[in-house]
Amino acid sequence: MRTFNGSFFMPSVFTLIGIPGLESLHHWISIPFCLFYLLGVTGNCIILHIVRTDPRLHEPMYYFLAMLSLSDMGMSLPTMISLLRVLWSISKEIQFNICVVQMFLIHTFSFTESSVLLAMALDRYVAICHPLRYATILTPKLIAKIGIAALLRSAIPLIPLLARLAFFPFCHSHVLSHSYCLHQDIIRLACADTKFNVIYGLVVITMLWGMDSLGILVSYVFILRSVLRIASRQGRLKALNTCASHICAVLILYVPMIGLSIVHRFAKHSSPFMHIFMAHIYLMVPPVLNPIIYSVKTKQIRQGVLHLILPHKICSSSM
Repeated sequence: MRTFNGSFFMPSVFTLIGIPGLESLHHWISIPFCLFYLLGVTGNCIILHIVRTDPRLHEPMYYFLAMLSLSDMGMSLPTMISLLRVLWSISKEIQFNICVVQMFLIHTFSFTESSVLLAMALDRYVAICHPLRYATILTPKLIAKIGIAALLRSAIPLIPLLARLAFFPFCHSHVLSHSYCLHQDIIRLACADTKFNVIYGLVVITMLWGMDSLGILVSYVFILRSVLRIASRQGRLKALNTCASHICAVLILYVPMIGLSIVHRFAKHSSPFMHIFMAHIYLMVPPVLNPIIYSVKTKQIRQGVLHLILPHKICSSSM
């Protein structure tokens, strides 16, 4: 560590924690975590492979699904290495610079996933409300622009927030409350005025997640209005069924996020295990469940998965 103004310190490392009170079981606890990470990475890689290799899936809906898979992996993979290092007792320390990079990746892809879900809601709106113009509105060029805009929109606002951390002195404990770095965890340890980071962070969350959730809600209001105009009950159910996977994906992201925010806000003195449990659910559940939901609910993805797993049987049955 190097001294700052004679009495404060700029840490070169922070200390991560695993599961408090269960340190003796960390090696066993790492097994389900490894399985979850393996399942999430494998599922999302399969989705990406199917969308890339199957020409029938070169449509806007599946391009957005591929973006969702990339966001899922980008949100969960940065936590995997540090978590397993802690659980396997390799090292509990993380360099300050690596910590900042990890925060940047986690928060960026978390915001990006929310933006992609908004884009998928708009995709469903165009498909149901303007089906004849679907292909002309959502062109591959526009989809690429939406993907780049979602990433930049999520990353750029974080730069001033995280850049300020390099100038904060840390005179309190350097022990973080998770097995990975989060912005709200770091500023809790700073011995400086963090009002800018707190207010700016709240504005960023409100502007990004707030606008995304509002956009998703408005999209579904128009979708429901259009669906209710369909004369046949079967037609209404068919139209709503195309939105089922997306609705599940929205709930999978936003429910744990809201739960984690409530725990941080109103249950500060609750068991540390509760905070850690909610944080891991927020980062690990979407990458695991999203591929499963889309494989079960979307016929084309389900057929692609079956063709990948059982190519000979699928080919023989289609002949």
